[in-house]
Amino acid sequence: MTAAAQPANTETRYEVTRADLPLSCPMPSMALWNSHPKVYLPIEATGQAQCPYCSALYVLKD
Repeated sequence: MTAAAQPANTETRYEVTRADLPLSCPMPSMALWNSHPKVYLPIEATGQAQCPYCSALYVLKD
């Protein structure tokens, strides 16, 4: 049995690590059936990025 995917777009802030790069919203661990189209977010330069579709804020933890 496989683990269920995390619901997409349920949080307004996500903490991610360098292991999650390249960063996309929704992330690969999220269910895609009820989400917006996948978009890649440039987070490396500033340490944070906001999704243009769902406004979720992603913060890079070091």
